[in-house]
Amino acid sequence: MAGRFEGAAGYVPNDGRRTVRTLGRAVEKCRGCDLYKEATTAVFGDGPPDAAVMLVGEQPGDQEDRTGEPFVGPAGRLLDKALAEAGIDRADVYVTNAVKHFRFRRESPGGKRLHQAPTLSQMVACHPWLEAEIDVVDPRVIVALGATAGRSLMGRDFRLTQHRGEELALPGGGRVVVATTHPSAVLRAPDRDAVFAGLVDDLRVVCALAG
Repeated sequence: MAGRFEGAAGYVPNDGRRTVRTLGRAVEKCRGCDLYKEATTAVFGDGPPDAAVMLVGEQPGDQEDRTGEPFVGPAGRLLDKALAEAGIDRADVYVTNAVKHFRFRRESPGGKRLHQAPTLSQMVACHPWLEAEIDVVDPRVIVALGATAGRSLMGRDFRLTQHRGEELALPGGGRVVVATTHPSAVLRAPDRDAVFAGLVDDLRVVCALAG
């Protein structure tokens, strides 16, 4: 079927001595799907290698693609504010994305790059990187930021609207997962204050679970 990819498994170090740093270096060479062809760089996770909380977003955005760092654009700044209001220090959490390359379309030839959600095939192809991060960081709580991250972690039938803010179990992993709204969705919401308050409430649940 068109759109199926080789996947990242063959690029993920698996020698028993892997760390966040070695994974971050290896991801730069990943050709598991076609997104590397247009993206500036792969964007790996960032944060303490033994963080109790791991935040998983969808994919890098335009600014993240240019800097190589996750959640540094407008959504990242809003996330920082929400974490602070929930009593969580951004410096204490590990932040990453389900897909490591930016998927976009051009507004016009040579024009602004507009975000496009990754396809299911691209999410599946990239999933070995996320699995490796979870294994190495070993967080107590994983936060799925948005529907794409939720499906990547919980399976393709996951619905954010049905499970937002709940304490869930990662399939096959036994870890705690809490799904909430992606910060970029807060920025687009007509009732931004209410949606932001919901994000903060969910992050307070995370704070309590993380201890």
